[in-house]
Amino acid sequence: MAIIGLPALLATGCNSNQAITNPATGPARDINTLWWAMLVGAVIIFGVVVGLLVVAFVRRNRDEGPSHDDRGPYMVIIGGGLAAPIVCLAILFGFVIHVMPATSAPPGPTKLTIDVIGHQWFWEVRYHGTPAVTANEIHIPAGTPVDVRVTTADVIHSFWVPRLNRKIDMIPGRVNRIELDAPDPGVYRGQCSEFCGVGHAQMAFFVIVQPPDQFRTWLRNEEAPAAQPSGSQATLGEHAFMTVGCQNCHEIRGTAAAGRVGPDLTHVGSRRTLAALTISNTPRSLYQWITDPQRIKPGARMPGFASLPASERHALVSYLEGLR
Repeated sequence: MAIIGLPALLATGCNSNQAITNPATGPARDINTLWWAMLVGAVIIFGVVVGLLVVAFVRRNRDEGPSHDDRGPYMVIIGGGLAAPIVCLAILFGFVIHVMPATSAPPGPTKLTIDVIGHQWFWEVRYHGTPAVTANEIHIPAGTPVDVRVTTADVIHSFWVPRLNRKIDMIPGRVNRIELDAPDPGVYRGQCSEFCGVGHAQMAFFVIVQPPDQFRTWLRNEEAPAAQPSGSQATLGEHAFMTVGCQNCHEIRGTAAAGRVGPDLTHVGSRRTLAALTISNTPRSLYQWITDPQRIKPGARMPGFASLPASERHALVSYLEGLR
């Protein structure tokens, strides 16, 4: 039964939203081609080696008498151990020489530049020339080349959106670049691919590709400062946010909160997820996150507020959900 279900499992993996075998752009298709070439080459070489082992096993007890032709073993060594690897590696090297420039960011300015800063364990996203700052979601317009500049605020991370382009290292004190140019609207999942600590596995992000008009509308909203709280519950939540310590770690533009330890929360209510895609952004999930973040994301730098009265935690949720 396991063997019967294997093709379905492989098909599902190859068509997932985080699979190099499901490319959505030209660079990703080049990487997909290289991957399949390496896989086919590895399978062929593996098959040849297994075949030789089987032949050796079958003939191990044969006594063919003395042989005056000693060229056979040497031909196998020269052909299988020297010539074949050189040919295979040369072909793969040719693929790599083609793929590397195709997946690298071209020189010169682009219409849109985005800075992505890796943190333990979330993604800070800033849009050049604007005050817009978000976290764990990178919005870009469809059909527009976007220059993504990456660095890190702490340890080494690695930025990777498999369906859009190759992975790129994020190194302290250094800025690396990659281009994202998605032709069609959609949501693509990315992941940190360099082990960076306890929260590494839960450090994911979305690249949300929108039609250009929708993207411009979104960006104008992100540029604006935070909305004023609406209603007594949200007003109480804003007061709690500014007094229990949240403002020391988080920034909310347009208020006195100017912390830089955690994500910018100016428009947190409009985001799809919380804690770098760990949970969905719903009032219930946000309440649980405020109460005990370690249960949801072990190693998170955020302290829990279970000691706060439930009414204050609900007020915090009301305030934060209203930041759209």
